[in-house]
Amino acid sequence: MTKHYWIRPEAGATPASGIVDTVNYGRGRPGLIPLWVGEGDLPTPPFIAEAATRSLAAGETFYTHQRGIPELREAIARRQGAILGKELSFERFFVTAGGMHAVEIAMRLVAGTGDEVIVPTPAWPNFRGALTANGASVVEVALAPSETGFSLDLGALEAAIGPRTTALVVNSPANPTGWTATRAELAAILEIARARDLWIVADEIYQRFVWDERVAVGTRAASFHDVMRADEKILFVQTLSKNYAMTGWRIGWLEAPPELARTIENLIQFSSSGSPVFVQRGAIAALDHGEGFVAHQIARAKRGREIVADALAPLNAVRFAPPPGAFYAFFAVPGAESAALARRVIDEANVGLAPGNAFGAGGEGGLRLCFARKDTDLVTAMERLVPVLRG
Repeated sequence: MTKHYWIRPEAGATPASGIVDTVNYGRGRPGLIPLWVGEGDLPTPPFIAEAATRSLAAGETFYTHQRGIPELREAIARRQGAILGKELSFERFFVTAGGMHAVEIAMRLVAGTGDEVIVPTPAWPNFRGALTANGASVVEVALAPSETGFSLDLGALEAAIGPRTTALVVNSPANPTGWTATRAELAAILEIARARDLWIVADEIYQRFVWDERVAVGTRAASFHDVMRADEKILFVQTLSKNYAMTGWRIGWLEAPPELARTIENLIQFSSSGSPVFVQRGAIAALDHGEGFVAHQIARAKRGREIVADALAPLNAVRFAPPPGAFYAFFAVPGAESAALARRVIDEANVGLAPGNAFGAGGEGGLRLCFARKDTDLVTAMERLVPVLRG
């Protein structure tokens, strides 16, 4: 007889990841090309690993600052300030165990039992997971697909706000769609949030991966930093995972008003008790010396986007527009069921893609492909994939 254990309903309601289910289905298949998760195929550069190794050799293996070591917080402020073209205080930055930890803390700050948070979808499923585990509800606002990509209806966004709404999640450039807000759109979203006294949780981790000059500010995507005042109710979640090939290191940060420092420090203490110092030393090396590697990552992703777009664009069976930002191709196969199609692609093409329904109701019928990989893998993957999509 199976024993039934009582647990908190919020924990039991946390949704399973459709991406993980698909990965588990295809894991270990010989020759499979894995394009299903949000990471590239390059290992962490040696100069980052060597900085961590030196820290280990120096015996930096003890508990440390809950907010992050001052040297890393200062490095984050320098790098983000250079990217955004503005001076930023290190007091705004709090080191977390990856971007997901930053998301979890942000959601704990702005939403709890009975609250609602608006999330444009298709969206990274971890937003929903973090909110559900905290007792809050997700209100989806569908991004509208078109021949030129996805768009957000600001009227629909505002109409979705109700008496229990506490926050808006804005992921731009977006995972999985590549939707990227213009500076004017971000200003309009901020005005909506101000008028309703709402928090914004801003995920801008793909800001360096921007392909369309209409949504760019120089060589990056537009940011809420371009339109905000110093005292805005905005929480930025960030990670070193994507730019510096550090997904397995679990190191990121939360940017927040300094007035929240003690509360955020407490939340870090009661969830991770701080990030390892040797990992933080590697992060400093990445931020201070990694621009050449980031440029290489961007160039590879740009070529990957071209390969994937050239293969998908001619297919009548697929609805696809090249994404203006991020490093994903999200395309729909009308009439398909996402999870079944993803498994069919594994079985028949030996290519791993993420099912669109993992990203919310707006993703059903679609698939997400990560093109942050070497071009030879992508060429082979598309040669295998196209016949399956043609049916």
